[in-house]
Formats: sequence, structure tokens, C-alpha cells
Amino acid sequence: MESLFLEKIIAARRRRVEELKTSRPLDALRRAAERRADYRDFAAALSAEGLSIIAELKQASPSRGLICPDYRPQETATAYERAGARALSALTEEEFFLGSLGDLQAIRQAVRLPVLRKDFILDDYQVYESAAAGADALLLIVAALADEDLKRLLGLASQLKIAPLVEVHTERELERALAAGARIIGVNNRDLNTFMVNLETSFRLREKLPRSCLAVSESGIKSGSDLESLAKAGFNAVLIGEHLMASGNPGKALEQLLESAPSLRMART
Repeated sequence: MESLFLEKIIAARRRRVEELKTSRPLDALRRAAERRADYRDFAAALSAEGLSIIAELKQASPSRGLICPDYRPQETATAYERAGARALSALTEEEFFLGSLGDLQAIRQAVRLPVLRKDFILDDYQVYESAAAGADALLLIVAALADEDLKRLLGLASQLKIAPLVEVHTERELERALAAGARIIGVNNRDLNTFMVNLETSFRLREKLPRSCLAVSESGIKSGSDLESLAKAGFNAVLIGEHLMASGNPGKALEQLLESAPSLRMART
């Protein structure tokens, strides 16, 4: 039944989006998105010298349940910024991850860093919603989208000045992402059907990723040696979530993780 994980989440997300459309019509959301003037450059944050850290804030996950019982998004966000994160990722899916757009807005208010909306984006409505809420980037998961939807959502996000981070897990998904025009590629080491994690996924797919794209490794990164290996392989950034959030002190955990990677520490100074 493990293969049903992604299907269940997508079905729940589609239901939620249809509910939201009745309470806040698309036209009103579009106007709010188009009025926005404050943008932070996610791609520039990932392009900085050395390996950039996208530090994630999440309270729960389908595979582990409740990760952080004492969830304080603003406090954690500021601690991540002090520790050296260059961007943040906020889980906004309600049912399986216990997140919300309110969390993203609170996080962004607390820091100067660009903030990624981490969610299952399936509909134009969610892209406008992301822009109106202040997201600087959003996640598009290739495994959850048909080719025409992926290309349309990529274009809409770019039109609204939100950076699309396009997530892949296999060679075929990478081909689809590049064909759709993705320029920031996230390699997820976690299989979204089984939730099993294997860091080798990043090393395998990095060889097939054009150097013109920004490359992000996601999930399963726990040590300084992981960071150094991914930097050596040519990744621009890593996204780290559960390892930090489960520590009890996410900001301190990020600080210690960076301290355990001496070559990265030199590159960041």
C-alpha cells in the first residue's frame, strides 16, 4: 500500500483547493497576487558562493508523524537565519504536514531570507495563492503533474516573479522537468511513493543535470560529510528539514551541521 501515499496526498490537496475556491474566488486572489511588490531573490540565494542551505520548517510528515511538538515557526526561522541559512522552506500542507500559509507568512515576516512554499501545487489557484501570501518560490513536483500542467504552472510562477523549484526523483522525471523549461532542479532523495530515502539518488542524477541549471539536493542530509560530498558533486544548494526539526533546537542543529563541514565553512566566510 506504500505506493498510495502520493495519491492520497494529491487527492486530499485537490479537495482542499476546490473548497478554497468557494471561499476566496480566483479573481480576488489574482488581483492580490498582481498587487504584490515585495520579492526576494531565491535563485540568487542559491547561486551564492559555496553550498547554500535551504532550511526547512515543518511540524509533521506522513512518514514520521509529529516531528516537532513545540513548533515555533518565527523563532525557528530567525535561528536558521542566524545559523547561516540562505533561504527557508515552509511546509503549508494542512492534513499530512500540519502546515499552513499562515506559517509561511509568519516565517517571512521574521527574516530577510527568501521563503519557499513547500506543498503539492497542482492548480493555477495555488500559484496565485502563493504569490498573494508572499512566497518567493514554490515547489513543483514532477511526479504529481502531467507535462502540460507542469509547463503551465512553471510559466505562471515565473510570470508572477516566484521562482519554481522543480522536484525530480528519477531520470525520466528529470527529462520531463528540463523539457518543461525548469531552471532550478531539486533532486529528492526521498521516494514520494515509499518515503524511503537514498542519498545516492542525488549523485546519480547530478551527472545528468545541465550545468546551466541550479541543482538542489533534498532530504536525507544529516552530516558534514554529506554536505561536502554534495558540494563536491556540483550541487548549488541542499534542502534540510527533518534532521533539523527533530533535534529539539533546529537553529543550533544547523549551526553544528555547518561546523562539521570545514571546507564549506571556509567557502562561506
